[in-house]
Amino acid sequence: MRIAIIVAVVIGFAILRGSLYIVNEPEQVIITQFGKPVGKPVDTPGLKFKIPFVQKAHRFDKRFLEWDGDANQLPTRDKRFIWVDTYARWRITDPLLFFQRLRDERGAQTRLDDILDGATRDAIANHDLVELVRTSNRAPTTTGLEEEDQVTLEPIAAGRNEIRLEILSNAQEKTSDLGVEILDIQFKRINYVEAVRQKVYERMISERRRIADRFRSEGQGEASRIRGDRSRDLKLIQSEAYRLAREIIGRSDARATAIYAAAYDQSADSRSFYQFLKTMEIYRTTLDAETSLILTTKGEFFQFLK
Repeated sequence: MRIAIIVAVVIGFAILRGSLYIVNEPEQVIITQFGKPVGKPVDTPGLKFKIPFVQKAHRFDKRFLEWDGDANQLPTRDKRFIWVDTYARWRITDPLLFFQRLRDERGAQTRLDDILDGATRDAIANHDLVELVRTSNRAPTTTGLEEEDQVTLEPIAAGRNEIRLEILSNAQEKTSDLGVEILDIQFKRINYVEAVRQKVYERMISERRRIADRFRSEGQGEASRIRGDRSRDLKLIQSEAYRLAREIIGRSDARATAIYAAAYDQSADSRSFYQFLKTMEIYRTTLDAETSLILTTKGEFFQFLK
């Protein structure tokens, strides 16, 4: 009897457990019976009921889902091969149709790979590379550039954003019967293939070196001009200083000569005293310990030594 009660309780618990399920806030549920959907999708959160062991709950996310494509090498209309890497956001709008067509998110990701990659490939093939790189026909900034360095951009009929919207529109048309909605698609990266990229880098480096050499040449010319002006100004200053110094020396010599002349014009005693001082000064400047002179004291040079 006790065993029967335990068995009955276990069976009752299993039946109750199989008949109850919880729908969370970010979920929507499809109930299937023997693999076929029954009823409408359940998208309100809370505790729900189903037939145990017969019906099964399939859960799908109501939130925005991500799709991250693989980088592909694609040709443009002007025969340029580029690497294009894209990503997108999508959501399940009709869980019943989604379950019937795609079964689960893995199947949806596979289907989106085909649709989005194909739409991207078609759009890239219908436009030139310049339209994928640029977004508008705005004029380039040329402030501070020389006339030979200024560039003129080729006008475009469509920009990168228009091409993105074209891919999005085509993808939305192809997913309208799958129960999903493509919300947005963006270019993650657009780049040349490796071989072309190296040539572009080399051309950019060569162009920058040409501009740098021109700037360096202009700088060297300006430096030479500044050095020449400095040398000219220095010579003018030195010449003016030399002229002024010679004028000062000349005036000083003239003044000294005038003083000498005035001294000679004074009385005999004053002249003798002046001659004595000048002679003593000459002795001090012309004679030293190593100098030997043999002169008579009758001469004027030794007349004060008698």
